[in-house]
Amino acid sequence: MTTTRTKAMGLLATVWLLASAFSQAQTAAGPRLNRAIELLDNDQVAFGVLSFDYSLNNARSMARSGLDFIIIDMEHAPFDVEQLREFLLGMTDKAAILEKGSLQPDVVPFVRIPAGGDEDFVSQVKQVLDVGVFGVMFPSINNREQAELAVRATRYPQLNGADDFEPAGLRGRNPANASWYWGIPDYHAKADVWPLDREGELLAIIQIESPEGVEHIRDIISVPGVGVIFIGPSDLSTAMGYASPSAPQVEAAIQSVLAACLDFDVPCAITTSAGSVAQRVEQGFRFVTVGADGGLSSYATEALTRGKSAAGR
Repeated sequence: MTTTRTKAMGLLATVWLLASAFSQAQTAAGPRLNRAIELLDNDQVAFGVLSFDYSLNNARSMARSGLDFIIIDMEHAPFDVEQLREFLLGMTDKAAILEKGSLQPDVVPFVRIPAGGDEDFVSQVKQVLDVGVFGVMFPSINNREQAELAVRATRYPQLNGADDFEPAGLRGRNPANASWYWGIPDYHAKADVWPLDREGELLAIIQIESPEGVEHIRDIISVPGVGVIFIGPSDLSTAMGYASPSAPQVEAAIQSVLAACLDFDVPCAITTSAGSVAQRVEQGFRFVTVGADGGLSSYATEALTRGKSAAGR
């Protein structure tokens, strides 16, 4: 009997060890770090805001807002990398990490940089990525060459023989801060652009804000590594010579960009409000902002609620 009992206990111990190992393997694999990419990869809609407020109070408010992402605007607010670093630390919600059992932030931080396609452009991308943001929004991209430079600035150079060697990366390798912020030892392996690298955790968000960008959208969108096309209705309407984004000609331009995104199966983004978010989601927009700044206002909260309802979330 003792032998039988010993064997049974040994079998139970083996089963327990196997189950434990399987559980640990699942935990190790876990969800993506970039929740916005996870949503887009599953054909869901991601909701966010533009933020100009770098305060720690706003960081804490954003971290528990129910949003999927935040775009920290350093185009129309100061380009201050040290303040950005503090803001990201302020968004780190230890209680949520413990409850979730995952390093994936509930609200994914991106940055919109100020510069165009010049030396400052590449330098700014490198600085914000080295702090640990999960992607960059590039304003006023007008042609394929500019879009390709944006993707190259976001990527590290790839190893010889890599299937996704092109567009060749320009980013210098100094991942210490980003690796620490993401909480992973091999940042370099994950820090590539999705969907060019299916396991990549970075988004290159290309903003279309001019008639030139609209005209060249199919060339822009065909650049490998473009993750999201973001339409800026206000700047687009101004560039087209109209006082309001509601002008029929501006809406026609918006719809032509959306059509290209749908044809190429690239997520299309736009700013929305409580009155427009459901319609934009129904039209096929999959990455939308519902407001801006200073915590989540009642209007942004209403837009977020309506948007999630329209998206079936």
